[in-house]
Amino acid sequence: MAERIISRDYQVQYGFLRDYVLELLNTNPGTTVRIDVYPETSLSVTTRTFRRIYVCLGALKLGFKSGLRDFLGLDGTFMKGPYTGQVLTVVGLDSNNGIYPVAYAVVETESTSSWTWFLELLGEDLDLGPNSNFTFISDRQKGIIPAMEKVFPSAEHRFCLRHIQENMKKQWKGKDLSDQLWECGRATTVNHFNRAMDELKKINAEAHAWVSKIPANTWAKSHFSGRAHTDCLLNNLCEVFNSKLDEGRDKPIITCLEYIREYLMKRLCVVQKEIDKCEGLLTPTATTLFEKIKADASKYVAKYNGAGNCSCRFWEITGFPCRHAVCAIWDKIENGENAPHVDEWVHPCYRLSTWKAMYFNKIDPLNRRTMWPKSDCPFTLLPPKHKTQVGRPKKKRRRGVDEPNSQAGRLSRKYLAVTCSKCHNKGHNSRTCKGQGGSGEVGGG
Repeated sequence: MAERIISRDYQVQYGFLRDYVLELLNTNPGTTVRIDVYPETSLSVTTRTFRRIYVCLGALKLGFKSGLRDFLGLDGTFMKGPYTGQVLTVVGLDSNNGIYPVAYAVVETESTSSWTWFLELLGEDLDLGPNSNFTFISDRQKGIIPAMEKVFPSAEHRFCLRHIQENMKKQWKGKDLSDQLWECGRATTVNHFNRAMDELKKINAEAHAWVSKIPANTWAKSHFSGRAHTDCLLNNLCEVFNSKLDEGRDKPIITCLEYIREYLMKRLCVVQKEIDKCEGLLTPTATTLFEKIKADASKYVAKYNGAGNCSCRFWEITGFPCRHAVCAIWDKIENGENAPHVDEWVHPCYRLSTWKAMYFNKIDPLNRRTMWPKSDCPFTLLPPKHKTQVGRPKKKRRRGVDEPNSQAGRLSRKYLAVTCSKCHNKGHNSRTCKGQGGSGEVGGG
């Protein structure tokens, strides 16, 4: 009976989906929601089958635009209920280098079509045209590369280096090889990158040839532009967000969407409490990072020549003055030039005022279902076709090649002889002991 009730709720919620959208738009001004359905061959059909839904909450849209950082991560994760699908997410970085989710969608599958649809709507919300010089990072999911080339042909598309490493490990294993790949990715100049690639070739020529086929501007800092103000090589920001949605992905469609919205609503408030405690020009994380840079700069000596230039590209890529530049700025001040304080040379995206602006707008709660407005759409929305999956539904995500197993270090009891704590014989435990004899035999009297 419980299974029938739950199963019915999975179906019924699609019928209320348009009402839910109206309520979401009424309570959160500036929000964008789009529902896509499968086309019908006959206009006389009064039902439509659900295919996709896209949500970009107004508060997050305004907050991201205030962040001054043109960088977004893209990822997808499976739905776990009776109706298969994918949750697509797009996540940015805030001024404190924390995750800042921007939009999410439930689609039928990860494909060129679904990613194109998702990216086009995202572009409309963030005012991104085909020629926008934006930066994205992804795990090279199925269909995302051609979709990106179609919607944002001028964008910088980075690939997660950890996933490149995992793919390389399928053919060539070894810690030295993996470490050298990361050395190539972390190099900030082309000369350092070329030397690191030469070392990779010495370790394994075949692996070097395989890596060389991947464009360097997608995974190596030395070839990154400075548009994003981050040297991020991983798509961890999306994986962190997706891990927070794990318990909501096996829920009915509206319950799943509400689980995501409520998490985002609470997260804005949690971060706001941290912002209220802060003082100074930069955010806490930015302050910590820049203090390390200044500590390194104190070990350098600058020779004043009336001009300034640094070829390490760290400042260009991250938005933080490098240790060489910090030393030069201090030297300029000592030589009487009217230069701003060294902290003011950090890009504005790392300032506390920018962080406050990102979290100024809040997400509002929704009324109960009986108070939702009624949609006047003449078509009844039906759930997608149910597909019974083979085997037991998987709850845990698939681990990567280089991720440690949670069971590592635990000894299996298989093939181990059990010793009874009562009679001290092997082959049974104390609960099933019947006094089988031996030196510790339990006798009756």
